[in-house]
Amino acid sequence: MKLGYVILYVPDVPAAVEFYERAFGVRRKFVHESGTYAEMDTGSTALAFAGEALASQSIADYRRNRSTDAPAGIEVGFVTDDVPAAFARAIAAGAVACMEPTRKPWGQVVSYVRDLNGVLVEICSAVDGA
Repeated sequence: MKLGYVILYVPDVPAAVEFYERAFGVRRKFVHESGTYAEMDTGSTALAFAGEALASQSIADYRRNRSTDAPAGIEVGFVTDDVPAAFARAIAAGAVACMEPTRKPWGQVVSYVRDLNGVLVEICSAVDGA
């Protein structure tokens, strides 16, 4: 088995797509004409967005992502060679800073922001040897 995609349930799919394009430089791969589902071109594992109304058809109750609430216990991670520049781009696009780029003891540079819906997003360098 392999991980095919991660889906974030959001109140506004087109707004999420546009934000991720501006903030993280990922491109839209597929947007359904209804505007209730979209996938971003993020490599072999797709990042997708589904509208909350669509999600509610399959899942009776779940914790919605909101910028006014504490982030859920999950993150989206983007790997880049230039973490400070990617962090600055995300902030300029409206992401909320959680942790400035920081070099970890194992050499990786890591930063955190929250997206327009409050989802935690890690912007980091690759882990050596991974």
